[in-house]
Amino acid sequence: MNTDRPYERLEVRRDRDLLWVTLNDPDRANALSPALMEELTSLYRTPLRSEGIRAVILSGAGKNFSAGADLEHLRALLDASEDENLGDSLRMRDLFEAVLRQDALTLALVQGACVAGGCGLATAHDFVVSAEDARFLYSEVRIGFVAALVATYLPLRLRGSDIRELLLNPQFVDARRALEIGLVNRLVPHQDLRAVGEALAAQVLETGSSESIARTKRLLLDVLGRPLGDALTQAAEVNAAARATEDCKRGIATFLETKKPPKWR
Repeated sequence: MNTDRPYERLEVRRDRDLLWVTLNDPDRANALSPALMEELTSLYRTPLRSEGIRAVILSGAGKNFSAGADLEHLRALLDASEDENLGDSLRMRDLFEAVLRQDALTLALVQGACVAGGCGLATAHDFVVSAEDARFLYSEVRIGFVAALVATYLPLRLRGSDIRELLLNPQFVDARRALEIGLVNRLVPHQDLRAVGEALAAQVLETGSSESIARTKRLLLDVLGRPLGDALTQAAEVNAAARATEDCKRGIATFLETKKPPKWR
């Protein structure tokens, strides 16, 4: 991956097998403008594992992770046609799918406000590490929108009653409550956000095969909501295919020889 690409709204830095990505529009609370979404979608669509990157760690510059939709863009939607609105929604769909379908491990580090589309962006990642000052809000129904896209993958994180509470009665959820319901995975002091995020990525990458992680991520998405019989059939096929991978052969051989799994990183 060419990390020297002149991104205008992202900072991108590679450190060994980690890719650090920062939303870099702090004056507008890292609002998800069309330009920022385009850059993010392009980055997350990149086959990063094939380039030796095993984890992507996303953060936001400034006080807030992301305040959601860009206000100027929202104003333009007031007079948009049906086709223009659909096109705009599909751009957001493409962004969320790019994050969800990225084979590398993904982590979001959240501080301050994490609102609407910004909250959807963060919670599309495999892990969310939250600072103690973070606040989360799916605010769509407050302004007549529907949080339709996030509703498709929130069941991977939350039980149904909590999804309904978040989407139908949108109030800010503080970081501690977000941890209690499973919206975030870790809660840490603000100053420890990056260190804990990196340590979590290192732990996962050392103890787990990246090939297995990628295949598990795909399976979790593909069986979501499918009839049980179909889901089990697909799971059996994934299980069988995994056994033929070099990682699985190495893992079994190492365990038989040492009674310990490999260190994968």
